[in-house]
Amino acid sequence: MKWVVWLGSVRKGSYNAAIARALSELAPEGVEVVLLPSVAQLPIYSGDIQDAGFPEQVVALGDAIATADGVIVVSPEYNYSVPGGLKNAIDWISRLKPMPLKGKPLLIQSASMGALGGARMQYHLRQILVALDAKVMNVPEVMVGAAHKKVSGDGVLTDEGTRDFIRTQLEAFRGFIG
Repeated sequence: MKWVVWLGSVRKGSYNAAIARALSELAPEGVEVVLLPSVAQLPIYSGDIQDAGFPEQVVALGDAIATADGVIVVSPEYNYSVPGGLKNAIDWISRLKPMPLKGKPLLIQSASMGALGGARMQYHLRQILVALDAKVMNVPEVMVGAAHKKVSGDGVLTDEGTRDFIRTQLEAFRGFIG
């Protein structure tokens, strides 16, 4: 089984990136976890660019999602919502035919220094994904609050309670996929 991880953060010291990097070692046995290229590599969506032909980065991203058994989105919350880079990537993917997220099992994770751990971003992302007909797993949810206390200075998720909870979610995701 192969899962791809779509990271919504482009910050070097991102707590969400630390979680995304940890997923391959926390995933159930027999699951390969691959990090997708950065959302920062895509141009801002424009119908004019699309009319001239989809950029190869967009096509490659769509192919990676389409061939994966599941997608995990790990993203921070910006201004109570989805970061612009991730939203831009979703906008590009939504225009591909066939649309790679349609019916695709998808899992959401987030982390922040605050107590809510990105909950509002997850709510908004779920609203966006309804329009794309992604098959989003609802529970258990992973929203890592106080992430600055759970990730080391060198970007490693060190909190064992958080690691165990993520393992539990990933095992449930494997069952969700079937």
